[in-house]
Amino acid sequence: MPLEKVISVDLIEVIDNGAIQVRTKTAIMEDGKQISGSFHRHVVAPGDDYSKQDARVKAICAATHTAAVVAAYKAAQAAQGV
Repeated sequence: MPLEKVISVDLIEVIDNGAIQVRTKTAIMEDGKQISGSFHRHVVAPGDDYSKQDARVKAICAATHTAAVVAAYKAAQAAQGV
C-alpha cells in the first residue's frame, strides 16, 4: 500500500482587474484513492513574473497580461496607495 503525494493546479480564475487566482490541490493517495487533501491559493498580478508557474497558468497570463492591462493595474494600485 504505497502512499503517493499528487500536486496539481485544479482551478484558475481571471479577475476583472487582470489578476489570476490559482488554486493548487495536494492529494495524498493510497492505492489510487484519495485519503487526504488540501488546497492552497495564490495570485499572479499583472506585471508579476509568471515564468515558474504551471504551463496552463503561463498561457493564461500571456494572453491576459497585456501591456494595457498591466498599466491599468499599476495605475489602480498607485491610486489606492499600494
